[in-house]
Amino acid sequence: MNALLRNAKLLFLFDDHSSTWLASSRPDLHEQTGNSMVSSNSGYSLNPSWPHFLGYAVIAISLCIGLGRYILFDQLDPLHCEALVNRGSWLNGIWQPDGCMLHNYSPRDSSECIQARDVVFIGDSVTRRLFFQFAHTLDHSLPTQPEEITQKHANHTLLSSSGATVSFYWDPFLNTSHTFHSTSFDASDETAHAKRPAMLVLGGGLWYLRYQDSGGLPSWEAHIERLVHQIGLGPRLPADRVVMLPVEEIVSDKLTHDRAATMHSSDIDAMNSDLYHRIHSSIFEKVLQLESAPLPVSLPLVFNQLLDPAQTEDGLHFSDAVVQTQANVLLNLHCNDRLPKRYPFDSTCCRSYSWPVIPQALIIGVLVAYTIYGAFMMMRNNSGIENWLSLPEKNPVWMICVAGILIFLADRSGVWLKEQKAFSPWTFAFLTVSAFAVGLATVKRADKDLGFLNRDQTDEWKGWMQVAILIYHYLGASKISGIYNPIRVLVAAYLFMTGYGHTTFYIKKADFGFLRVAQVMLRLNLFTLLLAYLMDTDYLNYYFSPLVSLWFMIIYFTMFVGARYNDRTVFIVGKIIVSAGLFTLFMHDGAPLDFLFGLLGDYCGIYWSAKEWAFRVKLDLWIVYAGMFAALAVIKIRDHRLTESPQWPLAVNVTIGASVVALLWYFAFELYQESKFTYNVWHPYISVIPVLAFAVLRNANVILRSANSRFFAFIGRCSLETFIIQYHFWLAADTKGILLVLPGTSWRPLNMVLTSIMFIYVSDQVAQATGHVVTAICSGESKAKAHPLPTSANVELAPLNAQRDTDGSGESTGENASQRRRWVDRLANDPRPSSRFGPTGLSKSWSNIGVKARVGLLFVTMWLLNMLWTYP
Repeated sequence: MNALLRNAKLLFLFDDHSSTWLASSRPDLHEQTGNSMVSSNSGYSLNPSWPHFLGYAVIAISLCIGLGRYILFDQLDPLHCEALVNRGSWLNGIWQPDGCMLHNYSPRDSSECIQARDVVFIGDSVTRRLFFQFAHTLDHSLPTQPEEITQKHANHTLLSSSGATVSFYWDPFLNTSHTFHSTSFDASDETAHAKRPAMLVLGGGLWYLRYQDSGGLPSWEAHIERLVHQIGLGPRLPADRVVMLPVEEIVSDKLTHDRAATMHSSDIDAMNSDLYHRIHSSIFEKVLQLESAPLPVSLPLVFNQLLDPAQTEDGLHFSDAVVQTQANVLLNLHCNDRLPKRYPFDSTCCRSYSWPVIPQALIIGVLVAYTIYGAFMMMRNNSGIENWLSLPEKNPVWMICVAGILIFLADRSGVWLKEQKAFSPWTFAFLTVSAFAVGLATVKRADKDLGFLNRDQTDEWKGWMQVAILIYHYLGASKISGIYNPIRVLVAAYLFMTGYGHTTFYIKKADFGFLRVAQVMLRLNLFTLLLAYLMDTDYLNYYFSPLVSLWFMIIYFTMFVGARYNDRTVFIVGKIIVSAGLFTLFMHDGAPLDFLFGLLGDYCGIYWSAKEWAFRVKLDLWIVYAGMFAALAVIKIRDHRLTESPQWPLAVNVTIGASVVALLWYFAFELYQESKFTYNVWHPYISVIPVLAFAVLRNANVILRSANSRFFAFIGRCSLETFIIQYHFWLAADTKGILLVLPGTSWRPLNMVLTSIMFIYVSDQVAQATGHVVTAICSGESKAKAHPLPTSANVELAPLNAQRDTDGSGESTGENASQRRRWVDRLANDPRPSSRFGPTGLSKSWSNIGVKARVGLLFVTMWLLNMLWTYP
């Protein structure tokens, strides 16, 4: 405890060592500076471990807030049904219930819920408008209003294409014999159960105010009392879901003179207050009497909150858009918990999470058990703060387990709330400008020319692209074509770097051994596969990892075939063209892919959508090959020393000018497109233009090549993890919503700050931990012998002589690179795991098993999990 208290003070002390951006993510730096707290006259700087303290503190505070709210308050409304019907607000044109997510019901979804059953509406003209919108949601071919004006005060029955019958009975006073018969349940009737409608919706009250001869408020109170009593008499409710609509609020200044004379907002407020207390007291009395369980009567007071005075012409009846939202709330109330319990969990209002299937529960149990064991071992050894901060290296398995548990709690439980995304152009602009301001503020220059597409530059490139993609996802900007189109280019740019980096590696190193393949594939997929099993999702759902993995294997086999002739430019160009042609034929002829995915389903228990995967691949079908050609061109330019030619400066200037024109043309072209679907048709053919143009402009001179942003480079080094983890731990509901730590839509800006800190910190730690785990798995086996290449390909062409990261992109930067050894460098040059790897001696137990056997064991484990997995 003393050690913990002593080291906890480190956050508030200063030293005279200058810290780089998030330099504390390096364990070696922790050891060097963890206890170095020396002040100097020249000034003070924060302890380099401050990001760890901040990350741990925010995670701990967020867990306390979430668990406290979940335990103390959510027990009264565990499924957020009360929040759905009582509290909400408009958020940039989207109705947002307080603390949960609405499902936007399509005819297919709603028909699967209602099936061939009845839905009954009884009431006045307000209820009639809701009836028509509800029926139209079930079947878009059904009308949204009476066909003739003479039918307004008539009964209506509509039949959907799925067989559901939606009926409306005109009874504005809710006092007819049919109404009272509909609100009772006759247990003696043998057909009563079969006849019960799925929903019964009652609404009225305004006519008691409009027509004084109706008896006014006293008469309304008497009839409501009778209705509520009638509903509660039977052993069961008269329908699966009974909804009593609130008396609709009016817009007084838009009412006709006759209506305004008798309809007053104060009377409506009194009626709704009386209705609320009658319904809730009736339910409360049933609880006290310990009667078994009819479902409660729902009173969606939120219907009045979502009324917009601008959306009514007569002050009484509101637009179809408003009423359609009310109908969607009704469907969410009744149907959400009937939706299949599978991803994406894009609705959390009035819906419970599914229980884990047995293999999933086993995985969760292993993660929890190892987390407890690892923490116990650390505490038993009296480990100080420094040891906890360096856990990604000392016990990376523990770090991955903790991250997995946090992600599961975030997106498969109610510990933290989820709400819908909401796009705002001002918010998008502010976040984009702010992020790039931070990026520019952390720019540093090297002392020398680092070369074309050097490692720091590609890290930076991946980093700022990832920041842009994150902002795009957080705000749900995919509906904006002018934003979607450039974001597609960013994905293409990452794939371009994949082709460039791996091709450069295989031309320069000619290492086609199994070890290299295992290292890259495990690094790309290890945590992604864990999430797929842990969250009960689809591996292809995290499309970036499988996409980059696919292209890596294509690059590998393309370069492997005839590798001894890779010194011949014509041969490499030819086989790249052949590879592109064959793969294009494969993807455009859907039969081979369907057959392959069918085999995976039959023999491996893997059920992937060939259509969705083909869409993802064909969007960027040729950009990787462009990266391969670019790598070959750069190598050959240096081989033949073309940069020393007197014509080179002219060629550079012409290329820079052409790149500027190309970028301007691209942005004009993409903004001109009618929609993102129109743009998608063009994207595979034109994405190479802005990517190559940016690469040229970013490397236009020595100053640009030697400068890079530390902030963006940091994000770039964990870009794979940020892309994958965002699905559940920054976004929520499998990317369909956002995560809220602090309850309340008004707290969204602060929530974004808190969740961003947690998200970036966990992503960075998982990136480090995954690298160490891959090191352990791939340790103990010498690298395969490289294919011999002629002298010209073995010439040291700095900066093309370094190992690459996961996608192979990035180049060595000389001495600086050796000081920043990353996972792929450790794997390639020193494939032994850290001696401190974990408290369980995992590395020792694996030392007698070869790398191929270890990878095979992982495949067998996944096959068993797939075959044992059950689906709803």
